[in-house]
Amino acid sequence: MPNHNIGRLTEDVKREISVSMTQLKDKHISEGIVTVTRVELTNDLSYCKVFVSVLGGGEKRDEAIKALQKAEGFFKRRINARIKMRKMPELIFLADDSLDYYEKINDIIAGFPASTDDGEE
Repeated sequence: MPNHNIGRLTEDVKREISVSMTQLKDKHISEGIVTVTRVELTNDLSYCKVFVSVLGGGEKRDEAIKALQKAEGFFKRRINARIKMRKMPELIFLADDSLDYYEKINDIIAGFPASTDDGEE
């Protein structure tokens, strides 16, 4: 068995899931743009959180997450065929809300008046 560290395994799993998504024939995944943004793998390889971003948000995001979770077996087979791991983790697909959070923070910052402080009092 190859000696992989968690960081390398995480990137390998992310890449394999991203490539495998293009081969799924589920309409909820093929209609929208679904992107794997990050993967978190536990040290004991029991769980793998897969964060995905879905263009369209809201209902489309929820449907895409459900479709990905249904296809967990497909992803596990693909990962097992390409990456040798001592244990196959349970895949947990979650929505990545970092872009929504970024937009919210950007709107808050844009709402503040520009600083005109010249250092004079």
